[in-house]
Amino acid sequence: MESTMVITSLSRRQFLKGALAGSALFAAGFTGIPSMLHAMPLQPESSPFKLPPLPYADDALTPYISARTIGFHYGKHHQGYIDKINGLIQGTEFAKDPLEEIIRKTAGHPDNLAIFNNAAQAWNHAFYWKSMRPGGGGIPLGKVAQRIDVSFGSFENFTNEFTKAAATLFGSGWTWLVEDGKDLKIIQTNNADNPLRNRQKPLLTIDVWEHAYYLDYQNARNDYIAAFLDHLANWDFAAENLDRA
Repeated sequence: MESTMVITSLSRRQFLKGALAGSALFAAGFTGIPSMLHAMPLQPESSPFKLPPLPYADDALTPYISARTIGFHYGKHHQGYIDKINGLIQGTEFAKDPLEEIIRKTAGHPDNLAIFNNAAQAWNHAFYWKSMRPGGGGIPLGKVAQRIDVSFGSFENFTNEFTKAAATLFGSGWTWLVEDGKDLKIIQTNNADNPLRNRQKPLLTIDVWEHAYYLDYQNARNDYIAAFLDHLANWDFAAENLDRA
């Protein structure tokens, strides 16, 4: 009864104003359901960097990585690095540089640490999403398999070394498969660091910051690493990087 009285007390002008606002939201695609895309702040046209699209649907990696994890990790964390780097480089010498160049120019310079951290994290995350695919993992084929055998002795040895590197990295960071000269190597990098600063060619990476896996695996980092290697690793992407000049 009370709600009816409130509705009938609205003036015609207020009613029309509310109806028009509702129509505008509907036309813009509002459904009332929380969405990763709706949560992303719009980027100004002048912003040099945009959040790159995921290579797959946000639920495509289930059950190994959930849509909920993707929603927070991609929609919040990755978007946050994009927003921060855009703000930090405005009006600086880096304003028109690609991310790779910003990373190389700012690496090791304490005065530009915030710029390095956010540029590197934006780049690292874009690389990480491509390092996985639905139905991935297992033993690679072709040139990648041959190079792994030469550098590590066998794929089993590679798996053991990669797992150990990712599991024992203290705190936050990344574990990478890289090409360094004629060899493939597994390296750890802390926080936002990545192989670009050492002129190594990254082939594949796993994010071992807790936000990458905690919603799905809690403190069982080893289970997350095993899921990455057995079910998610995108060896086609690693092969493309190996062939890239």
